[in-house]
Amino acid sequence: MRISPLALAAGLLLTGGGAHAQPVTPAPDVLDAPVAPVAPPTLQPSRTLQPQPGGEAARRQPIILSADRIEGRPDRDASAEGDVQFRRAGVAIRADRLNYDMADDFAVARGKVRIRTEGNVYSGNELQLHVQRFEGFFLQPEFEFERLGAGGRAERVEFIDSARSRAYNAQYTSCPRDGPDEPDWLLKADRVLLDFDTNEGVAEGAVLRFLGVPILALPTLSFPLTDDRKSGWLPPFLNIDSRSGVELSVPYYWNIAPNRDATLVPRVLTRRGLGLQGEFRYLEPGFSGSLGVDLIPNDRVADRSRQAFQWEHQGELGYGVRYSGDAAGVSDDDWWKDFPGAPRSLSPRLLAQRIGIERPFDMPGGSGLAYARINQWQVLQGGASQISSPYQRSPQIGLRLDGRQGSGFEGTLESEANQFTLPSGQRDDGRLTGWRWHALGAISHRWRQPGVWVVPRLALQAVSYWLDEPMADGRRDASRVIPTFSVDSGLEFERETEGFGRALRQTLEPRLQYVNTPYRRQSGLPNFDSAGKDFNFSSIFSENAFSGVDRVSDSHQITAGVTTRLLDAATGLEALRLGLVQRYLLREQLVTAQSDGTVDGAPLEQRFSDVLLLGGTNVLPGWALDAALQYSADTSRPVRSVLSARYSPGPFRTIGATYRLARGLSEQIEVGWQWPIWGGSEPTPAAQAAASGVGAATPGRNSPCSGRWYSVGRLSYNMLDTRITGSLLGFEYDAGCWIGRVVAEQLSTGRNESTTRLLMQLELVGLSRIGSNPLKVLKDNIPGYRLLRDEPRRSPDTPLYD
Repeated sequence: MRISPLALAAGLLLTGGGAHAQPVTPAPDVLDAPVAPVAPPTLQPSRTLQPQPGGEAARRQPIILSADRIEGRPDRDASAEGDVQFRRAGVAIRADRLNYDMADDFAVARGKVRIRTEGNVYSGNELQLHVQRFEGFFLQPEFEFERLGAGGRAERVEFIDSARSRAYNAQYTSCPRDGPDEPDWLLKADRVLLDFDTNEGVAEGAVLRFLGVPILALPTLSFPLTDDRKSGWLPPFLNIDSRSGVELSVPYYWNIAPNRDATLVPRVLTRRGLGLQGEFRYLEPGFSGSLGVDLIPNDRVADRSRQAFQWEHQGELGYGVRYSGDAAGVSDDDWWKDFPGAPRSLSPRLLAQRIGIERPFDMPGGSGLAYARINQWQVLQGGASQISSPYQRSPQIGLRLDGRQGSGFEGTLESEANQFTLPSGQRDDGRLTGWRWHALGAISHRWRQPGVWVVPRLALQAVSYWLDEPMADGRRDASRVIPTFSVDSGLEFERETEGFGRALRQTLEPRLQYVNTPYRRQSGLPNFDSAGKDFNFSSIFSENAFSGVDRVSDSHQITAGVTTRLLDAATGLEALRLGLVQRYLLREQLVTAQSDGTVDGAPLEQRFSDVLLLGGTNVLPGWALDAALQYSADTSRPVRSVLSARYSPGPFRTIGATYRLARGLSEQIEVGWQWPIWGGSEPTPAAQAAASGVGAATPGRNSPCSGRWYSVGRLSYNMLDTRITGSLLGFEYDAGCWIGRVVAEQLSTGRNESTTRLLMQLELVGLSRIGSNPLKVLKDNIPGYRLLRDEPRRSPDTPLYD
């Protein structure tokens, strides 16, 4: 759950429940056994105590009292001194001295008093408590929250009952508190009232201090006490970029109902003015979804109002019918440059608007799916940088059938009708529009025996067009039917071996595929969705050299390849992988892709294709090496290659480099790293767990990696253009109880323009994160990057805009 920077005000402070003890089970009587001295009962230590029994069962629980000296009157009172341990009805108390009045069920403990409950520890000078009602007070208590690795102290804690408590002059931190100096960060509150029945805490006079400087203060603050959602302010965000200047936003979370919530984010952008972001989420029995908006009523830089939205929705109509929709849109073409990252999109310049309905169904020997969809796009062109828009499908209606027989036969059938249009405002580039119907059917039989498999397959593709404009030959309609026959086969060999100091299993997996597709002239037909496939280890074994429906490559070819792997015999993990594959044409191929991946290239007469080589290994400790190479025998040099190496000798230490070459098109080097550069010793696993708030005996008192600096970054360099196309550089400072991050990112938005962002974050371990969030940027851009602390579980009150 995301907690506001003051959302503690010890919401994490002083849980007011009783301690719970393990029940004592007396040993059964053994009548015939010789009588032996009976040892006095002893308390069994328990760090995790069972829930407190209630009602009549609680009143019947015995009193267990142990101490160096005990005096008392039966059924009236008792006094104990010296290492006192007291338990009753799930309440466990340790002290130097304790007096207990049985009639009032009232205990007074003094001198090193200590209570442990549900992983939380309280200790102080004096405790007065009505045990059964858990009503009383604790003077000068200190507390530790082991799960959070944090704690603090208060002048006085009043236990109103088992669900409510009140603390006065409370302090909370995850930093060491044993020395005379103030902790690096400290949350103070004049008074904190906790009510677990209503899941609400209220702090009065809350102040957050960092390095002795107050950075946040609120006269009154309410916050949730559990992972349940609660309305309230969330931590502020601070963003800096070269286009909008400094941005300050303070989100407000509104828990409307158990199945609905909203987040409102008022923003101030120094260059552009005021703005508002918002997200509304809903979860109903038959549907769910979310709606996000981003408004800037008066952008001073653009001199106009600007907006963006993002919507997602899915639901069921009954009888197995499902529907869904998602859409994103912005007010202008420059949005993707000025506000990178929002709204969410795989391609910031192509914003999809989709809606669809479908119904899966079962049939004898298989399953099927009927569907209808509408797919449209908003294309952001952005000045001289123009892109070609994909076709819109409005509508797209289809049916898919999959059938399997126990004898090994498999059959598939796909039939679909589409109307292809271009987005409004798309420049006239001569592309055709209109309707297309296609049917793709295939039948195959899988024959498999130990060490060998064979799959013959027969496929048929039929397509018809009805166009809005005439083709080059004057026709407005056309049809074609193309069959394909293929046989795919392979062998699998294994042997046990040894190497690199361990037992290994080596595999040898040769594969042979034959494909025959007759030639059909297609150059005059429209092309709505076909493009040449990338030439790699996966596509070389595909029957068609094109994606989509509009182009089918004529093929009469054999593809042969072999892969060998070394597997760890104990774990099954892959230690080494090597592969080689090449295609041989039995006749020239007339329907081909051009060098840029588009269709209708020159006929392919080269009988032997380029050789593809693949390799990868992690046999060297800390190293991971991968390589993919396309080698041309005609030119005796690589055509394309991807080489990468990563060295990760331990936690928070990783550096990797990747070299990419597409001869004549691009040549690029990428380097990414996370590495300690200065500071204290590396944290041990136990210390790291303590700093993350997991299982520390005295969390917060021993900083696991105090004062350690880390460098993080990623650089992409285009060797053909001799320029940096993307860069990320930052530093992280781990002080044990807090972490500071500063990350600068440069995003290329054109050949001669870019957007620079500065992300700064202060993470107070055990409390919250304040500022802009660079963690997603680091994880997405640096292979092997690890968080210095475990990231909090994302809960429904986490806002969309972080």
